Amino acid sequence: MRNLKQIVAIIIFAVFITTGCNRSDDKIIKSFCLDFNWGKPGSWSAAEVGEWAETNPEEQIKWYKDLGVNVIQTFCVSWNGYAWYKNGIVPEQPGLKYDYLPEMVRLGHKENMKVMGYFTIGSNPRWGALNPDYSYGSSPKLTPGLSHNCHIPYTNKYLAYLDSAIRDAVKKTGIDGFLIDWAWLPTRESTNGKWIDCEKKLFEELMKKPFPGEEKLSEADNYEYSKLAIEKCWDVIHTAAKETNPDCVIWLSCNDPKHPHVKNSRMFKEIDWLMNEAGDLESLKAVESMIGKQTKQITCFAEWNKVDAKSIIPNAIKTGIGLYGFAQAGEHGLRQNIDHYLSLPIDSFKSDDRNIATLARAYNGFSFDYIKKK
Repeated sequence: MRNLKQIVAIIIFAVFITTGCNRSDDKIIKSFCLDFNWGKPGSWSAAEVGEWAETNPEEQIKWYKDLGVNVIQTFCVSWNGYAWYKNGIVPEQPGLKYDYLPEMVRLGHKENMKVMGYFTIGSNPRWGALNPDYSYGSSPKLTPGLSHNCHIPYTNKYLAYLDSAIRDAVKKTGIDGFLIDWAWLPTRESTNGKWIDCEKKLFEELMKKPFPGEEKLSEADNYEYSKLAIEKCWDVIHTAAKETNPDCVIWLSCNDPKHPHVKNSRMFKEIDWLMNEAGDLESLKAVESMIGKQTKQITCFAEWNKVDAKSIIPNAIKTGIGLYGFAQAGEHGLRQNIDHYLSLPIDSFKSDDRNIATLARAYNGFSFDYIKKK
């Protein structure tokens, strides 16, 4: 039985190769992100402002190329609220050594790879600190308890910032598109569930009636308001991207595609790529009827979601689901070289390293049993 499974896996990978392995022309999205939102591996703490600012784009492109990706996901503005390119509307990461994002685009395109940016929609500690009346509380250093949740209501003031930041990044860096993360409503943890004034006004604008107070707010009205607020934000994101570059790919990372605030939303109908960050294929199957004809679906492999990449990848490839992984960056903004991951069995690795070892084989068209000879 084990040999039969191996044969099936090899056949699937062979089909994967012959259906187009010229990176950006692949039918299957093969993507990865060395994640600058986080500090060094093992800490799972938010990156300090400027922590990865000396990362060399040439070294990163080589790592991604060796991994076998056809899509790189990196950053326009990372979680801390600072940009990864110079002379933009959003201040750059302090100490940014290279004009990082434009260089990633230039070098990635030479290798026929798409290069995607990133925005955290519901959380931006820098913006929140500068606009305290429009945020539920944040810190430039991403302090626990305030930063590890969504804290920004989608007011006109914030959406004006988001509009200008997206237009600027798309125009100046040459990215093929960008991933949007945390497109949720504020958790209101810092106020124990109390609404701040700016969000009460947003409620009145969207619902066309006075905010009734937290105690009298019905579940139905809260649900309707939440859907309308996310839709208002989505309209700004979509318009800013497509007016600046009609071919700009907008990619949504969603940790719960079946959540009532996004279920059957216009965002799902209009999004170019939809990713289930939880990693299971069942959640993507459940929303197939809600997405647009242009929408490509992607599944995710990461330490936090605990899915077994070896068991998911063959079925994902068979059904045309894109593949994506992300991991904390390491020394010099990298992880260990890809030969290291290919020279040892997948089962000898744990956590993110195991996912990288698995994806390195899948992306390069090798079987899961492949071992590179030294």
